[in-house]
Amino acid sequence: MFDVILANFAMHISLDAAETEHVKSILKHKTVKKNTILLSYGEICRNIYFVNKGCLRIFNTDNNGEEHNISFCPENWWAVDISSFSAQTPAFYNISALEDTDVFYISHVVLERLYVDIPKFERFFRILTQNGFNLYQRRITSNLSKTAEERYTQFQKQYPGLEQRIAQKQIASYLGITPVFLSMIRGKKP
Repeated sequence: MFDVILANFAMHISLDAAETEHVKSILKHKTVKKNTILLSYGEICRNIYFVNKGCLRIFNTDNNGEEHNISFCPENWWAVDISSFSAQTPAFYNISALEDTDVFYISHVVLERLYVDIPKFERFFRILTQNGFNLYQRRITSNLSKTAEERYTQFQKQYPGLEQRIAQKQIASYLGITPVFLSMIRGKKP
């Protein structure tokens, strides 16, 4: 049950047996049904989520009710409204399940305690945050400088196989185009 998340931790830190047991004891687990909202705009993001199986999305809803997908979080990805979580202030983003999704999660309070109990977790989450910030910077640059076709190709590389699992309207929202235009792009691809 813990194999995927422990392998994720092992990408940046090494845990001994006691540390592994400690982290396993504090991780919370749940399965959420498709379309379940884990975080709504204006709520405080109390948890950081690790996707063990399934897919979450992070999105914002504009004043016209249009949803704009910011990122997808399939297996082995983390999901959080980082500003809300870090400062314990109202969230700007929403987090919901695109599929029935199995997650592990850690609350803000428990994570702060974990940093004291096993300081190497500060390194892990610092690297995670740095990688996430890099991803967002590249996404902004891509949205400003690349064509829709180039953004679609980049989406396919970043999320291999995901387009067979989620609705076309979700991908179109992420790319900033209409589902009809996405169909046209897909039609041109060999």
